[in-house]
Amino acid sequence: METLKHECGVAMIRLRKPLSYYKEKYGTYFYGLNKLYLLMEKQHNRGQEGAGLGCIKLSSAPGNEYIFRERALGASAIQEIFDNVKDVVGHSKATISNEEDLPFVGDIYMGHLRYSTTGKSGISYVHPFLRRNNWRARNLLLCGNFNMTNVDEIFNSIVSEGQHPKIYADTVLILEQLGSRLDDEHQRLYRQFREMGYDGRNLTNKIEANISIPNIITTPAQLWDGGFVICGAIGSGDMFALRDPLGIRPAFYYYDDEIVVIASERPVIQTTMHLDIDQVKELTPGSAIIVNQKGDISITDILGERGNQRCSFERIYFSRGSDADIYNERKALGKEIAQAILKAIDNDLKNTVFSFIPNTAEVAYIGLMEGMELFLKKQVAEEISKIDPNTPDYNEKILDLLSHRHLRCEKIAIKDIKLRTFITEGDTRDDLAAHVYDVTYGQVNPGIDNLVVIDDSIVRGTTLKQSIIGILDRLHPRRIIIVSSSPQVRYPDYYGIDMSRMGEFAAFRAAMRLLKKRGMQNIIDSVYEKCKAQEKLPKEQVVNYVNEIYAPFTDEEISNEIAEMLVPAGTKAEVKIIYQTLDGLHKSIPNHPGDWYFSGNYPTPGGNRMVNLAYINYYEGNPDRRN
Repeated sequence: METLKHECGVAMIRLRKPLSYYKEKYGTYFYGLNKLYLLMEKQHNRGQEGAGLGCIKLSSAPGNEYIFRERALGASAIQEIFDNVKDVVGHSKATISNEEDLPFVGDIYMGHLRYSTTGKSGISYVHPFLRRNNWRARNLLLCGNFNMTNVDEIFNSIVSEGQHPKIYADTVLILEQLGSRLDDEHQRLYRQFREMGYDGRNLTNKIEANISIPNIITTPAQLWDGGFVICGAIGSGDMFALRDPLGIRPAFYYYDDEIVVIASERPVIQTTMHLDIDQVKELTPGSAIIVNQKGDISITDILGERGNQRCSFERIYFSRGSDADIYNERKALGKEIAQAILKAIDNDLKNTVFSFIPNTAEVAYIGLMEGMELFLKKQVAEEISKIDPNTPDYNEKILDLLSHRHLRCEKIAIKDIKLRTFITEGDTRDDLAAHVYDVTYGQVNPGIDNLVVIDDSIVRGTTLKQSIIGILDRLHPRRIIIVSSSPQVRYPDYYGIDMSRMGEFAAFRAAMRLLKKRGMQNIIDSVYEKCKAQEKLPKEQVVNYVNEIYAPFTDEEISNEIAEMLVPAGTKAEVKIIYQTLDGLHKSIPNHPGDWYFSGNYPTPGGNRMVNLAYINYYEGNPDRRN
């Protein structure tokens, strides 16, 4: 029901054959560009604030451009940048006779989709970033899906070396870190081959052919605290993608003798390249996939795999449900929560209507219906067992039970309009928000039926309060049960999803209300004092004390308070909110145990430091301050 801004999406392509090969086999020099377009469009869900692409042509002669870049802002950015590329190519065809020399016809492609996780916006923050130099091997294109929790450390490290970064942003700082190491690597090779007697063009060729990507990325990456997939391409032909050592952010790849493809999601590569699931590989945490100037591929351990903190929220909410594993996991989440719903409806399936909202919750809904179907079969079997076989109409009674007892599955809520941001007046905007969804009338028996609606997550609860509960209440059910297939989101994320303010979370607001209601203000103050006392400590020594806000209460107490907090005045139906449990989460998604949003168990020291700062900001009345 709520839109969360998410981590970014990345896409990279390296063509391993001469450009003429693709013209001859596929009939176009734009084979790579077309594949990049598909990879980006298929990941459109991962970023709608901006998009960019970069291209490196290895066959360009001196005096001709060999690095091309196009970026745009807005939800239609992908279409805009490819339209711009089409225009550039169209204009160039009038003056270039050989199609192979056209702009954006290259060997390396990089695509990026951006969602801001820092509050910073504008074209200067759209990837890929480009570091220019007159030597091909010193040019660097960079993009990534990442957020660093220790930007201050990275900044101070760069400044201590004598650099003067122009922007205080993690992407710029990482670009400068890697750029500096690229310069060092270039200089090392220059001295080595100069002493061996190489000079001029021969010296340049030796440098370009021997660039070591591990030499460039290993030292800077050891300082990074966060979740990341960092992608880079060097002007002379080397390319890499490095994944964080805990696997927080996702990365997948495929290669054959024609092409190397890297993307944030597996089914995107499957669809674009027409592959089976086992042909697409997951990049091992802490490792980099590296393609050198000649097109040779290696998977190199850079940081070591330090455990498994693959993000569970990624699987619940953001990734494409067309991935086979994600589809099954979302079904399992729905099935896992069935027992809690049965308890809430007193096992009364006869008088309960089930639905889902929004469309992304449909797979969890299917799993929920499977769980309910199992209970229904058991219920029917128990009723059959109570019928005396000697009853004259025994067979008819059994047939009646089997044919008339079924689950009531309906499409109840439909998104009808898009709220236009130019309507900003308070009451008018609230009234419009209440009509964003429409309902299907005639499927709920007024005053009799329970109405169960499952969502993939309930984070802030804004849409529930402003719209959903009100429109469901128009159907006059006896009871409305809102279900979240994920647990209560209690803590901010600092690894790529834009959830950084404590006061945004319905669970946090509910816990604070309970503390105040029960005269436990001392806990609110104590947590603040403990957080303040840690402000100057190294991040490795910081403890997450915010979890003490939730400690006095059960999950059910907080869920009940959330319901009380979100139910609009005048609602006639009884409203209950049910959340997935942490145990249910881990049973459903066993291979992605990263659960810090729900548990507060941050996978890196920087997460603990940031959550304490977020609480300090909330307590001091600076909720919009970014850490």
